[in-house]
Amino acid sequence: MRADDGWLAVALVPLLALVPVLWRVSRGAPEDRLIAQNLSSLLGGLALLPAAQGFGRPAYVDVALVLSVLGPTGTLIYARFLGVLPGSRLVRRTALLGVPAIVLPLCVAAGPGRAMAKLLLIGALLIAGSVVTGAGGGRGRKAAADGGRTA
Repeated sequence: MRADDGWLAVALVPLLALVPVLWRVSRGAPEDRLIAQNLSSLLGGLALLPAAQGFGRPAYVDVALVLSVLGPTGTLIYARFLGVLPGSRLVRRTALLGVPAIVLPLCVAAGPGRAMAKLLLIGALLIAGSVVTGAGGGRGRKAAADGGRTA
């Protein structure tokens, strides 16, 4: 087994985790679909980083950078349309545990330099976006229906 095969095996873990998430995107309630969309952008970014190392394609890191910015942005836009930003401990835990578990070994493999800085930036964006969008705190449906008035 080559070292590249190890990175590809690591990339397979978030891809396999995407299967039930994509099922929830297609079959869930709107709030569940929003959480699943948020989690799928996080897992997609996490899968692209080791795949870039395994395939020797640094362009995959650029795609992960774009996904780390647009994923949480899309979640917030859809939350605005729904009128609610549901909280999700699963998204926060996945970000807080999964991102360092993948990004830090990649930083060691990349060594000091621009590639390491880009990996750390992507990791910070994935964590920050997932924590912000997974925290919830948006107005609920009832509060949105009555214009946010409190009794």
